[in-house]
Amino acid sequence: MSQISYKDAGVDIDAGNSFVENIKPLVKSTAIAGVLGGIGSFAGAFELPKGFKEPVMLAATDGVGTKLKLAIDSGIHNTVGIDLVAMCVNDLLCNFGTPSFFLDYYATGKLDVKVATNVVAGIAEGCIRAECALIGGETAEMPGMYSADDYDLAGFAVGVAEKSEMDRVSLVRAGHKLIALPSSGLHSNGFSLARKVLFEKMGMKFEDQFNGKALIETLLEPTNIYVKTFKALKNEIVAMAHITGGGIVENLPRVLPEHLKAEIQKASIKVLPIFELMSAHVAEDEMYRAFNMGVGMILVVEESNVEKVLAATDGYLIGEIVEGKREAVMI
Repeated sequence: MSQISYKDAGVDIDAGNSFVENIKPLVKSTAIAGVLGGIGSFAGAFELPKGFKEPVMLAATDGVGTKLKLAIDSGIHNTVGIDLVAMCVNDLLCNFGTPSFFLDYYATGKLDVKVATNVVAGIAEGCIRAECALIGGETAEMPGMYSADDYDLAGFAVGVAEKSEMDRVSLVRAGHKLIALPSSGLHSNGFSLARKVLFEKMGMKFEDQFNGKALIETLLEPTNIYVKTFKALKNEIVAMAHITGGGIVENLPRVLPEHLKAEIQKASIKVLPIFELMSAHVAEDEMYRAFNMGVGMILVVEESNVEKVLAATDGYLIGEIVEGKREAVMI
């Protein structure tokens, strides 16, 4: 009677081992002070940073949505890992958490060592940009759950904040100014709508030229990571809002107290060309709920610090905080 191996069932242990060997130097390239040990143990270890009076650990998890579908279909796998890191660490910043380490989860129907290595290379690059360490992860080969060419990603970032600095909402006052930090594009939100508009409604192709390069390059442009800006300007920032799904109108109110609202000068927003392209087929209100429209992060800043923040970033003024019901309104 013939015997069946794990490989016959669709899981290649040797490929998994080869993948681990490939990513060891990538993981090592992200090492920072605090990393204990290396890849290969049952858990990653990171020493709690010193210098905090009341350190609080913060954690954030996210994926990259259907942007992943474009990476798979185009065969460009080395940038979505940057997005994965960005979506997690940018959230930590809004609670004044400094990212410390990152974990990833990679699931696929059949492990392609080259593809998986490219994905992790992007994750490592994202960690380098975020100044945090990739200390572990999980690779799951699951035939029957995913088709052979598909894979899925999830990311987990952990950081540390001073307990007394976490409550930013209580510090926001009427008269504070709003500074937009530009996005690099769609970041990692709204891709289901974007794909429907661009490829189904407009009939565009990956290789179509748009704004000086192939459309797919614009769509896969990695999400901006704002960690270095946060570290440089932490003392000048009152609060931060990461503009993800829901856009400005749904994310900015998350940093406002009940009695204050944010007034955004719509004409001040530097809308990126990719959003202008899609706006002919999507209602304006829907555009502002589905996409970041060119604004990746909004900083709430005291008026006395506006010039310093503007001089140190590529940000620009888009509004201010006023008395009123908690909401963000476009005027």
